[in-house]
This record gives sequence, C-alpha cells and structure tokens, in this order.
Amino acid sequence: MSQASGYEAWIISIGNELLIGKVTNTNLAWLGRKLTLLGYNVRRGLILSDDIEDIEWGFRTALGSNAKVIVSTGGLGPTFDDKTLEGVAAALDEKLVLNEKSLEEIRKKYERIGLSLNPARIKMARIPESGKPLYNPVGTAPGVYITKSDKHIFVLPGVPKEMKAIFETQVERILKEIGPKIFFIEKTFTSIGIPESELALFTNRLVREEPSVYIKSHPKCVESRGPIIEFHVTASSRNRREAEEKVERVVEKLMRYLIEKGAVIEE
Repeated sequence: MSQASGYEAWIISIGNELLIGKVTNTNLAWLGRKLTLLGYNVRRGLILSDDIEDIEWGFRTALGSNAKVIVSTGGLGPTFDDKTLEGVAAALDEKLVLNEKSLEEIRKKYERIGLSLNPARIKMARIPESGKPLYNPVGTAPGVYITKSDKHIFVLPGVPKEMKAIFETQVERILKEIGPKIFFIEKTFTSIGIPESELALFTNRLVREEPSVYIKSHPKCVESRGPIIEFHVTASSRNRREAEEKVERVVEKLMRYLIEKGAVIEE
C-alpha cells in the first residue's frame, strides 16, 4: 500500500514495563491503525526505557527523520520514573515550564476527590516551553502538543483509555487538518485449505500488476480442513471510488485463484 508522500509518522512508546514484558504494548497497535486509516505512513515504532537520555535520543532521532508526525505514549505521571517531558525538552533544547492552564485543571481534578496539590502533582503541569497542553478528559496528566519546524509532536499518557480519549477528542482533528486528504479502503477475508507458500508467486504477481495495492497474508493455524490464512487487501487514493475499485479488482483475482486451487473462502 502506498500512502501520500511527505506524511510519515513515528510512534514512540516509553516505559520499562513494556521492555520487560510486564505490559503488552496495545497503544502501539491502536495508534498504528489510527494513523494508517488517516493516511499516514507509519515508518517506525520505538520502545524506550524510562531514562531521560534514552528518551532524548529517541526524540532527537525522530526529529532528524522525515517524520511529519511523532506520537509518544507513557511517562507523564507524577512518579519519579515519569520522565518523558524532561527527555522531550532536552531533545528540543528547551526548558520545562509550569503551564498555568494545566496546573488549574490538575488542581480541580484533585479537589473533586478531596486532595490538594503537592510537588508530585504539580510536576505533571511542567511542559516544554513551546508546548500546548492537551486536556485529559478521563485522567489527570495532560498530553502535550508541540510543533517544531514542520514536525507535529503529540506526547500522550500511557494509560490506554487516557491516550485514546485525548487522541479522539483533540489529536485526531489536528491530524486530519494537517494530513493527506485520502481515502483508505480495506477488504478482509479468510481462505482455508491452501498453504501460504502455494500462494506466494501469485500474490507477488498481483502486487506487480497493482503496485498501489497492498496484500498482507496472515497464516493462522492448520485444522482438519487445512491451513487457514487471513488476507488483508488495502489501497488508498484521493478518490474513494478509485481505491474501492483497486481493492475489488485484486480481491476478485485473488479469490478466483484460491477457489481454482481448491480453497474455501470465508468473508
């Protein structure tokens, strides 16, 4: 699948818990899917430890790449190991400053449950100088939006429900405004009875014939009826009907070949 050039995206996941396998990185999968559906070409996914130098390196690397959009998750809370914004500030050569708007929102949230501000809670309101806070509708730590040259940086919490809430209420709108105006079309189906190796030459030929269409096959398992393969056929275009026709054309050819080989198709 080919997306509009100039719309590369990187995802940075931060947290020791991800690296040691204690937590599954569902944020990466969710964001990758969201960004792809918005027309962005997701080129890199970095997983970094809760270390300021590692975080700085990750963001400096992303800032030095062709990425137009950088989205990070994790490390925005009140504890000692929440160091993401320190690393981001270092990568930007900026200072962390107390954002009064964020501080007021944090204060209100703690007052509702009978708690007052303390240094750990105030810490969540310190953001890079050029940053703008992103309101967290379901949690406490705000996200941060930063623009640097032609880069758009979104620093989001690691808690999935908080990350998704900020993304869907604020980030997605910005990404639509700055992103490619294209349509992403996908068709998924399953074949039973033919191994993936039997199909490789044919799918390779299809991709050469339709270079703007992406065919991904996922072998699932082998059961009494034979190998099970899940197919995802995708295309993107500025014209919806054009993308739909490309996908329909390739799916028809692929299904016809599978049926001729004796496979059973399940849609």
